[in-house]
Amino acid sequence: MKVTSAEFHAAAHQAAAVPEPRLPEIAFMGRSNVGKSSLINVLLNRKRLARTSTTPGRTQAVQFYLINNRFFFVDLPGYGYARAPIALRAEWGPLVESYLTGRATLRGAVVILDVRRLPADGDIELLAYLERLSIPPIVVLTKADKLPRGRLMAQCKEIERVLAERVAPLPDPPLTFSSTTGLGKDTLWRRIRQRLDV
Repeated sequence: MKVTSAEFHAAAHQAAAVPEPRLPEIAFMGRSNVGKSSLINVLLNRKRLARTSTTPGRTQAVQFYLINNRFFFVDLPGYGYARAPIALRAEWGPLVESYLTGRATLRGAVVILDVRRLPADGDIELLAYLERLSIPPIVVLTKADKLPRGRLMAQCKEIERVLAERVAPLPDPPLTFSSTTGLGKDTLWRRIRQRLDV
């Protein structure tokens, strides 16, 4: 995918502030500090469009990025541990749920897992929830550069085994990705384009 333009469009802290749907959208989801913002920046060939941090929980709103004036990437707040006020974290659930259940333009969700860790209960619950909503997930195992090749292959197989046991069959097998080396970028774009039909 040739990205000719990518710009921040809007941020919604409450369901009422979410922009009206008008173009196809792909949501990005994952645990806090899983590398979601870095992945988005690499896909878009931008260094700081999506804000990155070593502090978990920096994404505290539903953030919309307009790509090529044709579709949106939607960055959802991370789940699990996050350094954010308790009251704010309590709002994330209803905000994300409202977005996922009422978005006719949503074409799919990129679900990001840290390849160094087996899927946690929250990851499994998210994938099961997306399946109930008929939102096709693209599972991405990020931070692949953090493991040596042999260990990476073994870990991917183990993650696939866990997912096969605990969730419905995925549309595609999980793909490995590295924001540092660009591994998996082209494959991820192909899957996103299939969902968007562009």
